[in-house]
Amino acid sequence: MGTVTPFPLQGRQPSQIGFERLELNRILDLYGRMVAAGHWRDYAIELGQAAAVFAAFRRSAERPEFRIEKRPDLRNRQGMWALIAEHGQVVKRGHELGPVLAPIERRLMKLIED
Repeated sequence: MGTVTPFPLQGRQPSQIGFERLELNRILDLYGRMVAAGHWRDYAIELGQAAAVFAAFRRSAERPEFRIEKRPDLRNRQGMWALIAEHGQVVKRGHELGPVLAPIERRLMKLIED
């Protein structure tokens, strides 16, 4: 006989946190506009057990200028989204992605106006 595999239990932690399609589309749209403005050149995505992280780099050999983190464990507290600057300080935290990306959107508007 074959091996019986148990059905996953409800409420169980997933083995890996990821971005949903709409979230990733929003982040990559912003990334594309920053690349077109000549500010970002590279990105990295890390999918782990506690968080999913999108990191944007000015140059590929340095620390990321911004990290966009999704931590579902913080959903009911301070919000699962965080925008973290180059040196680790939290720029913005929230329950929805749009307002968390607002500081980068404002920076993009300044880059385009100059």
